[in-house]
Amino acid sequence: MNKTNLDRWHQAVFEKDMELLSELLDDKVEFHSPTVWRPKAGKQVTQFILMTVLEVLQDFHYHREWIDGDDMALEFSARVRDMNVKGLDLIKWNDEGRIVHFEVLIRPLNGLQAVFEEMNARVKKAGFA
Repeated sequence: MNKTNLDRWHQAVFEKDMELLSELLDDKVEFHSPTVWRPKAGKQVTQFILMTVLEVLQDFHYHREWIDGDDMALEFSARVRDMNVKGLDLIKWNDEGRIVHFEVLIRPLNGLQAVFEEMNARVKKAGFA
């Protein structure tokens, strides 16, 4: 993993660039939600979830970054409803510069529950649940 991949990720997130996000996701990407035990597989559902969560999480900011080869952990904070949440995005890249694994961890529990409620309604409405 190199700084270019990280820069492109930040661009996709903060500019809400769906086209770039699509380029960054591998067709067989696996997404692990903090609220369901079974991962979601595939670019279309992962892209939908990632762009939707950026609508749910307000005042989203990354704070610290850890990079180890093709793996990275990005610490973030945000607000959902009237609660502040903290979390980690755990991302694995392949040799082609595409994301093959994405896992999200969020705390505290009441903030996670609020994220779940907001996301669940949108995911169901879109037909991914």
